[in-house]
Amino acid sequence: MAWAQSAPRPTPPTRSPYAPGYVAAAELSDGAVPPENKDGNFILGATHPAAPEMTVHAGVQQGTVVEFTMSSADSATYPGIARDPGTFGAPDPKDPAKLIVTTSHPAPYARHVAVYVPQQYVPGSVAPFIVGADGPDRLLFTALDNLIAEHRVPVMIAISIGNGSGDAQGSERGLEYDTMSGRYAEFVEHEVLPLVEAKAHVRLTHDPDGRATMGGSSGGSCALIMAWYHPELYHRVLTYSGTFVNQQWPPNAQTPHGAWEFHEHLIPDSPVKPLRIWMEVGDRDLYNPNVMRDGMHDWVEANERMARVLAVKGYHYQFVFAQNAGHVDRSVKMQTLPEALEYVWQGYTKRAAKP
Repeated sequence: MAWAQSAPRPTPPTRSPYAPGYVAAAELSDGAVPPENKDGNFILGATHPAAPEMTVHAGVQQGTVVEFTMSSADSATYPGIARDPGTFGAPDPKDPAKLIVTTSHPAPYARHVAVYVPQQYVPGSVAPFIVGADGPDRLLFTALDNLIAEHRVPVMIAISIGNGSGDAQGSERGLEYDTMSGRYAEFVEHEVLPLVEAKAHVRLTHDPDGRATMGGSSGGSCALIMAWYHPELYHRVLTYSGTFVNQQWPPNAQTPHGAWEFHEHLIPDSPVKPLRIWMEVGDRDLYNPNVMRDGMHDWVEANERMARVLAVKGYHYQFVFAQNAGHVDRSVKMQTLPEALEYVWQGYTKRAAKP
């Protein structure tokens, strides 16, 4: 997300899934979700009933959640930055695709990490896992309790990582989630996962087919960034209202348009990577929510473009256009998360444990 903190967020217009240039999509009956085993584009109806797997059920084993805090003082990757409250930035008069931020400075942070361990986990065994942004995500933990009990997804660990605070350009969260590089995945690999194994007493697989990422908004673009720059670590990606727009800061000459580059250049111009992707966007998702007017800040357009290029390249992906839905819409997540998890984990076969 990105908007001037000192001004109210603009009300996004409602976009039609049938707008010219948008991908052709199958319209679902109201309240229905896509099949968990089918690639392609789908349109959700206007009402979003919660899936039964999103509530706690009597008799279903509930996982244990282990929580701990990480301090910026202990991080070799992210020592911490922050943008002054009530400030944002100004478009570069020489380049409207760049934002000049003068109020960002070093600052400490503490991040919360919550680790879900299902009751079915066998101590000492090597488990698949999913890493989520903007944690803790209690909805994810509830969904996994029910899906694991019904053998619809593997017995997996869920690692829900809090961000380092703030939002968008000049913030710690923006630096972590919007930077187009392998840096955040490397931070998770070398600084977070060892703590998860030590504190939750679990062993995590090194098989990329047994590793997934997920998130919403910039956390969603981060989920794809992790897998794109490190496909040897992650093969499965789940995003809500992914920020596939121009929000990277500081600027990078290799990816001057930030995550907009995914559908502009990176996916079309690169060999196909071994990724399976689930994406969602709402018809009232963000549209020009900040001072930049670079033509690269429409979340619906960005996700539509993602669906188009993924189809052309032959990726396994599922794209959901949700009607009557806003940015990272909670009701849509309550309706679709179980199906999304099943889709993302489709085809997973537990291989010999890697040390």
